[in-house]
Amino acid sequence: MKRITILQQQMNEYKYQYLFTSFDLETFDLEDFKYNFVNITSFRLVDMGDVAVKEILKDIDLYNRRIFKQNQTVFKQQKSAVIETNAALMFDSVYVFAIGLQSIYPLINLSNSTCDDEVPWNGGLSLINYINAVEWKGLTGPIQFKEGQRVQFKLDLIKLKQHSIVKVGEWTPQNHLNITEPSLFFDTGSMNVTLVVITILETPYVMMRYGKNFTGNERFYGFCVDILETVAREVGFDYILDLVPDRKYGAKDPETGQWNGMVAELMKYKADLAVGSMTITYARESVIDFTKPFMNLGISILFKVPTTQPNRLFSFLNPLAIEIWIYVIAAYLLVSLTIYIVAKLSPMEWQFIIPCDLENITKRNQFSFSDSLWFTIGTLMQQGSDIHPKAVSTRIITSIWGFFSLIIVASYTANLAAFLTVERMMNPIENADDLASQTEISYGTLESGSTMTFFRDSMIETYKKMWRIMDNKRQLAFTTTYEDGIRRVNQGNYAFLMESTMLDYIVQRDCNLTQIGGLLDTKGYGIATPKGSPWRDKISLAILELQEKGDIQMLYDKWWKNTDETCKRKSSNKHSKANALGLESIGGVFVVLIAGILIAFIVALSEFLINFRNQENTKRNHQCISNKNNCNTSTASIVGDAQDDYRQPPRSLWAEVFEELRFALWCTNKRQKPQLRTCCEKCQINK
Repeated sequence: MKRITILQQQMNEYKYQYLFTSFDLETFDLEDFKYNFVNITSFRLVDMGDVAVKEILKDIDLYNRRIFKQNQTVFKQQKSAVIETNAALMFDSVYVFAIGLQSIYPLINLSNSTCDDEVPWNGGLSLINYINAVEWKGLTGPIQFKEGQRVQFKLDLIKLKQHSIVKVGEWTPQNHLNITEPSLFFDTGSMNVTLVVITILETPYVMMRYGKNFTGNERFYGFCVDILETVAREVGFDYILDLVPDRKYGAKDPETGQWNGMVAELMKYKADLAVGSMTITYARESVIDFTKPFMNLGISILFKVPTTQPNRLFSFLNPLAIEIWIYVIAAYLLVSLTIYIVAKLSPMEWQFIIPCDLENITKRNQFSFSDSLWFTIGTLMQQGSDIHPKAVSTRIITSIWGFFSLIIVASYTANLAAFLTVERMMNPIENADDLASQTEISYGTLESGSTMTFFRDSMIETYKKMWRIMDNKRQLAFTTTYEDGIRRVNQGNYAFLMESTMLDYIVQRDCNLTQIGGLLDTKGYGIATPKGSPWRDKISLAILELQEKGDIQMLYDKWWKNTDETCKRKSSNKHSKANALGLESIGGVFVVLIAGILIAFIVALSEFLINFRNQENTKRNHQCISNKNNCNTSTASIVGDAQDDYRQPPRSLWAEVFEELRFALWCTNKRQKPQLRTCCEKCQINK
């Protein structure tokens, strides 16, 4: 009846497992189950391979031949190859009773008795004791009693295989279950089996070919499809690959407790395997099984490549912070003032000055305030000057200033090379902590995926904070597909949290995207199976073998790197040349040079004009002194009136410049600059 029910419900496939509590499994008709690889397991008490059992079976066969000699049809229906457990137990019981009775027989005094006599037999207790002392090997194994209970017996664990029922272990009261044939016990007989495999489209793991010429499994291609094909060839099964209806990997609803996606399909036994970029998690492992991971990965951050920081005109000031520049200027002024004061106090800095004119010999200090400023800036610029300190005090100050200038200049030069040659990026975030601590950049992940589950169930405060923000902005944070998340990242101001392997594939093909920070966790991709599936261990062994041979790494390189879709990024190896500096990098130096030249010209012109105006004022107020006193009073008044009306003829700018250059070359006999006489030696009126 049970057999008919199983067949009617079509539950005679490999995915079903049955444990028969009867000890007579070998007496059942199991032809409809052998070749469908149904997992049927049971125990037996009679070992059909035992010598005593074989002798009894031989005797039974001879007896049947004699009894049914005239009716061969009935003879063939007799199952002489097995002994039912009840018959074997009856045989052993009778035999043990006979041994006990034989042992007590010499001690029995038989007396006449009648049917009406109700006096019990006094030898019953002795018979029981002799039976308990019997030790004999019967059809059901060794027979031995202890306190009326049978001990030292064993049950054979048997399993239905394709051609027969085989022993795969045994159970004893002392050692309990012992699997003696693990290969036969765990073997599912996978030849000529077609499995239902579900998947989800995800580049480059599983992709679809569209067209009328592609049907069945030919529609799908990708990294996981190649792995599935290789594993099927190694293990030995066929498969039918199809998409999961709701296009989701599988996540548990915290309110209803229901699963969706591929996990739900496996839990309902609607599929045998689930292949794709499916992450092994604790929650999923509690309801389904996973094979050994074929790829290890972690969660990382996908972000748009930050724009290159534009070079400012005065970027040559970047090697030192603004406060350092302020401190250097302050130190320059302080040291210049210190040198000026110390030089005035030190008698060694006062020297005799011998000008061109030897008539006036004076003593002066070479460190005027302007000279101190000039000496200090010359030392800072590593140029020096014509001023040489004489006193010990000024030498100490100048030595310390020289050491200070050496360190500043060396530090600036070393840091300037890095600032001008290294391309600097404006990167607003560096890791997950930066994401959690800001509000300008939105972030999210794939809905109903393992990454979402990771943040939802995480106990780390940073990730809990990120989950609260994402949960409050579900429309902006979560995406239904990876393509949607990548599109948002390319639009800017959005970071997408995803598995590192998928991120690596995207970054290899889009030079505008990059990975931020390291991995937030460590996990793996595996092939999912229903709970208790016999295929898990066989596929796991195949995956381990493929990893050891390097086949999985070859497939990874095939789909990630060895394609024409990878973008060309700037080389950053040690043989790459440094970027040539452009005008935008050091243009500020030229601006400073031009500004210095213009300022020098303006100052020089200002000095010249001021000096020219002073000379004009002096000449205008100067009165002519006559060397001869032959002018009378009346004439003097007339001359005075004439002089009031007299104006010095204007002199050109070039005449003054010529006089300056002439004096610069004329220091052989005179020290003082020549003065041009602009008034007459003798006052007279032209008529």
